[in-house]
Amino acid sequence: MRRVVITGLGTVNALGLDVETSWGRMLEGENGVGPITRFDVSGHSTKIAACVDWKVDDHFDRPQQRKLDPFTMWALMASTEALRAAGLEDIKALPEERRENYGSIIGTGIGGITGIEEQHLVMGEKGARRVSPHFIPRIMANAVSGQVAIEHGLLGTAFTTSSACASSGHAIGMAFQAVRSGECDLVLTGGAESATTPLGLAGFCSAKALSTRNDDPGAACRPFDKDRDGFVMGEGCGILVIEELEHARNRGANILAEIKGFGSTDDAFHITAPKEDGVGPARAMGLALKQAGISVDQVDYINAHGTSTAYNDAIESRAIRRCFGEHADKLAVSSTKSMIGHLLGASSAVELVATTLAIHHGVVHPTRNYTTPDPDCDLDYVPGAAREMNVRNCLSNSLGFGGHNVSICIGQLDPGA
Repeated sequence: MRRVVITGLGTVNALGLDVETSWGRMLEGENGVGPITRFDVSGHSTKIAACVDWKVDDHFDRPQQRKLDPFTMWALMASTEALRAAGLEDIKALPEERRENYGSIIGTGIGGITGIEEQHLVMGEKGARRVSPHFIPRIMANAVSGQVAIEHGLLGTAFTTSSACASSGHAIGMAFQAVRSGECDLVLTGGAESATTPLGLAGFCSAKALSTRNDDPGAACRPFDKDRDGFVMGEGCGILVIEELEHARNRGANILAEIKGFGSTDDAFHITAPKEDGVGPARAMGLALKQAGISVDQVDYINAHGTSTAYNDAIESRAIRRCFGEHADKLAVSSTKSMIGHLLGASSAVELVATTLAIHHGVVHPTRNYTTPDPDCDLDYVPGAAREMNVRNCLSNSLGFGGHNVSICIGQLDPGA
């Protein structure tokens, strides 16, 4: 099997519209959560979210705005950034025979819900004949992988994965397998989500999954903390350029990290609740480590799913202990969601961007708002401030509605390899 490396990163999230801005703010433990102002939330129990602060007109013209949902727009922005960082800004100019081995595998949990809500109102107010001809190609989940492939001329495999909060984890896993097996030489992969809409927010409010700490948005998302009361919705995108090791070396690419293993399981228990014993996530982590060929004591850091919900945080902590045994006490564990909220289907991707940067720069970001320990969450959650450390290998975990569990193992490239 071929070796797979990460050579480019791009992101759009509540802390910034690019990697440099976002990463700098993550290291400071800054807050991306605030009051929702883009629509009326007077009837919603939760009135806060980690929204992307942007002006669409600065990035897309009016014809493009009619054709693209925000989740696709953000993927186009992040993919352009990732390719530029990888030294491939002119990728579309490469010969077709090379681009036949370049793919686009991008996940989303919900897809174009903004367009669905907008056009449903149009039909109700003006009739069916006034629904936009762009409606279907705008809102379909696979618009994101298709539009990225079109924008950059990627002629290889292109598809979208959808498995709730594990969507982009599965996308990255499929991309890793495509490069590892020889199907592709390079893949743009990750995830995008733009579900902070009146209907999307209402659904999660009705499920009583969200924090209602509306009077203190900056303290609302508090993974693993005893006083957590639900997750905070986030939105945005994370894109990674992954490629075969020799392909990267031959073009002089800057290698940020190596993807070493991928584990995917299901609890087969409940459509929304994780199984309390943590066996499913523990098996996913174990499978990722087995495929990577590394032992538990070679892992230094875990970027946790860490949603700030009572059950998830306790069960994920239990799963880490089940997988790592005594070594669990030596792990640094932090949650990116504590700052940018829960990006649903895009969460795995943005969190793997942060995990890659942790390896590359030798520093892990803190878990914001971790102040009161919970006996059910008894690991080192990197409270207070970023921590400089040598990150040899790490896991990035994602757990989704449907019982889906994904763990991705990445690490430093062996200098002698």
